[in-house]
Amino acid sequence: MDAPDFFDANYEPVTDHDGGSEGHPLAAGIWGAGELITRVGAIVLALSVFMGWYAGPGTGVTLSVIGWHTGLIGKLVLLIGLATLLVTSLQRLGLRLPPTMPEPLVVIGLGALSTVFILIRVISIPDAVLPADGRGVGLWIALIASLTVIAGGILRAGDEL
Repeated sequence: MDAPDFFDANYEPVTDHDGGSEGHPLAAGIWGAGELITRVGAIVLALSVFMGWYAGPGTGVTLSVIGWHTGLIGKLVLLIGLATLLVTSLQRLGLRLPPTMPEPLVVIGLGALSTVFILIRVISIPDAVLPADGRGVGLWIALIASLTVIAGGILRAGDEL
């Protein structure tokens, strides 16, 4: 079998699922799932800010404090989740990041930053939420979503190799 002639007028490069020309075969298996894993992780990360990060006993009720009310870190986690969604959506919009900023590296960096912020909130409970001194399920969901964003970025980086 002969290699394709790139200068042939009938040559068509391999295209991805969006119809864009990538010039390389489509990734299969787990390596091709990096984009989906990143998107789902980013959506869950953004939504986790509106889940209960802290819980504790109150007078006759159980108190719950959502991530948004834990200070600046909660708001930054939301922005990181939305920024990750934006970065992963740029290619579908026909835009690309500069070649010096590979998209998987940006995604991994955003995931690592959100992981650090969430770990700060796991270790240190803010004074403003002290009646609710236990960690809620939303905080653990945010941590898992943040690690999922990192895993999706690593899979996307492996896809580009």
